This record gives sequence, C-alpha cells and structure tokens, in this order.
Amino acid sequence: MIYLHIPFCKQKCSYCNFHFSTSFNLKDEMLLAIKKEIGLRKNELDNKKLKSLYFGGGTPSVLTVDEIKSLIDEIQKYFSFDENIEITLESNPDDLNKNFLKELSQTEFNRLSIGTQSFFDNDLKLMNRAHNASEAESSIKRAQDFGLENISIDLIYGSPTSNFQIWKDNLYKTIELQVPHVSSYALTVEPKTALEKWIEKGKVNSPEESEQNQEFYYMKDFLKDNGFDHYEISNFGKPGFHSKHNSAYWKSEPYLGIGPSAHSYDGHLERSWNIANNPIYIKKLNGNILPKETEILSEKDRFNEMIMIGLRTIWGVDLDKINQTFSSQIIDYLNQEIKTKQENGILTIENNHLKIPEKNWFLADGIASDLFLV
Repeated sequence: MIYLHIPFCKQKCSYCNFHFSTSFNLKDEMLLAIKKEIGLRKNELDNKKLKSLYFGGGTPSVLTVDEIKSLIDEIQKYFSFDENIEITLESNPDDLNKNFLKELSQTEFNRLSIGTQSFFDNDLKLMNRAHNASEAESSIKRAQDFGLENISIDLIYGSPTSNFQIWKDNLYKTIELQVPHVSSYALTVEPKTALEKWIEKGKVNSPEESEQNQEFYYMKDFLKDNGFDHYEISNFGKPGFHSKHNSAYWKSEPYLGIGPSAHSYDGHLERSWNIANNPIYIKKLNGNILPKETEILSEKDRFNEMIMIGLRTIWGVDLDKINQTFSSQIIDYLNQEIKTKQENGILTIENNHLKIPEKNWFLADGIASDLFLV
C-alpha cells in the first residue's frame, strides 16, 4: 500500500503541534518533488498491485482535484490497482464544497476521511478549527449527495468545552448522518501548543481522565448497539467499512510513505522516514537523492511494536507469530508476564491470540507498555 503525506495545511489546531506551513507558491515544486520520489521508489514494494492508497498528512483537500488526480496518474505509471482498492482522501469540512466534491466523485477516490472533530461550535473554537458546526454536518451530506458514502469522521472526546450530554449528542448526530466509520480520540494536551498555554493561564480546564473514560465506554457501547464493529481501540466501522489502510498498519504489512515526514516499512526489519524540512526535501529530489533515513529494527523494537499494535486491535497479538519470530528468552519473559496478567483478568488468550478484554481497552497503552522489553 502507499501513503502520500501531503505537506499543505492552512491551520494549526490548538491541540496539535503537527503543522506544515509550506508556502503555497512552493506547491508546484512540492508536487513535482513528490512525483519524482514516487518514481525513484517504485521498486520498494514487492507487490505492484495496490490494495490501498491514502492521501493524508497536512490537508490534501486544499489541492485542486486536478492536482490530486495528477498524483494518482503518476502512481499508476509504476503500480496497478487492485479491483477493490481503497483510495482515501483526508479532508477538512470547509474544503468540501460542491464543485470540489463533484470533481472528486468523477475520479478513482472511493473514501473520505473528514476531520469533523465535533458538531458543536464551542469545541471547534477550542480546537482552532477553520470550520463551524454547520459546515461539519453539511460537508457530510454534500459528499453523500455526490455518491461518496464511504465516509470516516474524526471525533474528539474529553474536551473541556464539552460534557457528557454534548458527547452523546455528537454520537447521535453521527448515527443520524449515517456515517459508516468513526475514528475517535481523547483530547490530549501536547507540549508547546495553544491548548497547553490556555490551561496554564487558567483560560480553560485541563481534560479530566475520568470523564474521558466515561465517554469512551459510552461510545463503545453506543456505536456497537448501532451496528459498528469496534475493531481497534480508536476505530469503529460498520461491516464492509473497516479501513483497509489502517488495518494493514495494525497487521504489520509493508507500506510505502511518500512526501515530507512520511514513514515506510518493509514488513520485516527496515523502517525509513523522510526528512520533515520541505525545502530540503525538494532540493534533494531535484538532485535525484532520496530524502530519507533508514533504521534496522532491533529484536526489542520489533517485539515492543508488535505488542503495542496488536493489543490495540480486536485481533490481538498472534502468539504463534511471536514464537516463530523471537528468541526463547523473550518468549519466556512474555509467558511469565502473561501469566500474571491473566490471573488478574487484565489479559486473555483466545485461539492463541493475546488480547485485552474490551472492558480494559481504555487502559490498553499502559497495559501494553508493561509488557515491553526495556
């Protein structure tokens, strides 16, 4: 699968310090550089038939449809598409106007991931989002009007501007709009963000973990009652609408990341990442030099990652794969840790897959880290 990291973003969310400020007069140069990288890395995926193509990072929907389509055309010079390929575009609600959606509906795209975040203005103002609550709702309806029904929305819970009733109303609205996939995350306070400064100055309250816990478990039960599968801690999809792209990450399948800051993985030992500096990224590719760094994962790194990713999913960690991959010393260590946590009801084993009972999923990252090799 291929992930295109598109480094254009017109806003900086208050809870996130991940922001690309590429000047738009560099857009043409950036697009040419991305196309150059696609060609230079055409042999890095063994399987030339793609099952997933994902346009994400920054805000790809600020590009024109013709610009986006030109990137797809470039990929098709070197790769073929599976007949059931999932092609996703990350987008902001305020970018999804009628003209854009009409043109997009006439391309190969068949899935939208919309950064909705909330259907309430107070939440959106706190997050410094460019769209308002009305646009959050209308963008989804417009996309559906143009036949784009495979839609995923992002929702943030645990905001200090929200409460339990508002969170429930967000979920009710999701069902009312017939959205088939939800990615939902607790609001976190990242260092050096506007949100951190507002909390320090007493302008807003810090998120309460107990409230986030309550909202998470309500969401889990509510969405399951409405036909969603809870297949990863933060992801819910109706049957047939699970994200193929993200599922491949969680199953440790190989992927190729194109664009500044994009990461790649060969499915075995090698991980690489592109430099984040946009002008240097462009300059290197102009000289036919790949702007990436590579590392060979240690046994410890591979073990920790397999545990972390697997325990966040409905599939769990394949213990047969663990036994085939790692040394007897690591296996003995894991078996001892599993035994203790099984006795305490923190972990279970089903069909030789290690899992966290769903009642403990809110604590999954902490449970997984307890199993890490240090």
